[in-house]
Amino acid sequence: MSESPLVTVTVCARDGAHWVEDCLDAIFAQTHRPLEIIAVNDGSNDSTGLLMDQWQQSKSNTDVAISILHQDAIGLSAGRMAALNQAQGEWVAITDIDVRPEQDWIEHLLKANVPVGEERIVAVTGRTIFQTHTDLVSRFRAIEIASKYRSRPRRTSLANGPCSMFHRQALLDVGGFDPEWYHAEDMEVSLRLLNAGGSIVYAPDALVSHVPEVGVRRFLRKRRRDARAHVRIVRHHPSRQRTGPGFDFIGSASIALSIFPITLLMLASVIPLFLELPLNQPLQEMWQTQLALGGLMLGVLVELMFWRGPLGVITRSMKNDGGKSGLLLAISVRILILRWSIALWQGLILGCIDAIFARNGHKRLFR
Repeated sequence: MSESPLVTVTVCARDGAHWVEDCLDAIFAQTHRPLEIIAVNDGSNDSTGLLMDQWQQSKSNTDVAISILHQDAIGLSAGRMAALNQAQGEWVAITDIDVRPEQDWIEHLLKANVPVGEERIVAVTGRTIFQTHTDLVSRFRAIEIASKYRSRPRRTSLANGPCSMFHRQALLDVGGFDPEWYHAEDMEVSLRLLNAGGSIVYAPDALVSHVPEVGVRRFLRKRRRDARAHVRIVRHHPSRQRTGPGFDFIGSASIALSIFPITLLMLASVIPLFLELPLNQPLQEMWQTQLALGGLMLGVLVELMFWRGPLGVITRSMKNDGGKSGLLLAISVRILILRWSIALWQGLILGCIDAIFARNGHKRLFR
């Protein structure tokens, strides 16, 4: 590029007062210029909006154009769209309030914007590194995300919300962000861009740091939300209608989904044997014994899944640095993955209900 393009960086927040200053400071510290920053307060009940306004005032005499938008609590997609409509940059980057971009994040995104052959690059996505705390969930989440990024190809199907940059006009041409979307607006937009003939490329050196994701309830709530939104994405963008690369960022979740039903079958297989107690015939001659042995084999299968494939990467990487014994840590990880699997199934059920009643961005089944 002969001349550096204006890049607009946008961030939307609701009730994120404790993250505002660090996030906006990290965006302002970008080495790339010219730069524009647009922050959106999505109907916060805390001091998020006030802190955004104060931060803007503190940077009033700088070379960066800064805008603060205030809206009712209508959601992240609506906030991203409001910022997109106001953005002046040729490229519009998005991140989250609990993310801290590295200073050269934008520079690396622009460096990766080099088409190969007939490519028409419409988005460049970076890499998110989850920080860890002392708890199991934050360490688990950091390892899971890192394992996904390790196997990511150059051409990808997802411009991730915390760390991506879009060509503004290309994004507007496909309709931008729909305020009705329930979560996963980044994946929905990415698929629209691909279907329109664009390409999304991965820039592994464009780094952002995510604050630690702590707390089991928070972790499960987010995974339930992911699965719920995924129903809408698969329904509106079935594989036969998609162009470009397939989903490359599902990873361990697809394997985790199977843990709950397999565990249920395993437990159900031993119930008939317990119902026969006390035994009136030789154990080896009972059909209940054969069924229980089948359940045991399912248990072996589950354990193999904990050590092979995407889940194996996570399980083997969990280190005993949280004060727990090796056995207790192993049990804790397996319980967490089981609860993760249950949350995914709950999200899928909620997504199907959304589809039936045409809620949260779903089109009506019958018109």
